[in-house]
Amino acid sequence: MAGFRPVDDVLAYLAGSWHVERSVRDLASGADGTFRGVTVFEQVNSDPGLLHHESGTFVWQGVARPAERTLRFLPGEGASRADVRFADGRPFHDLDLATGRYVADHPCSADLYRGEFTVYDADRWRTVWRVGGPAKDLVLTTDYTRSTDYTRSV
Repeated sequence: MAGFRPVDDVLAYLAGSWHVERSVRDLASGADGTFRGVTVFEQVNSDPGLLHHESGTFVWQGVARPAERTLRFLPGEGASRADVRFADGRPFHDLDLATGRYVADHPCSADLYRGEFTVYDADRWRTVWRVGGPAKDLVLTTDYTRSTDYTRSV
């Protein structure tokens, strides 16, 4: 596919540190916000997969506050695939970057999270999550740029 970079080994691709910039738009109210920070994908002990830890500053309607989250990216069925889980082990979504683009769904109570993952090149990728339901109407767009001070060993 034009504009997408296929990824043969998703865990090797993600490993390391990434600068993160996210825009958050509430389509119902018109409110918006931003998140800026760092995401680190690293192996912990001998656990399979990668621990994803994101930390930074979330600004919502002019109010800044620290924010963080942790996910687990486990090996999937094939090197281009990952099983993404919340920190407590609950399933979040699957991921397959064999073509450089993937769409995943995550039902959460009455809401549906639909994420589109796009890999641009070796050092840039994007997620766009559209969240819809009775209480939510959001678009979250996140751009990841590999940190230049990180050297991949894979």
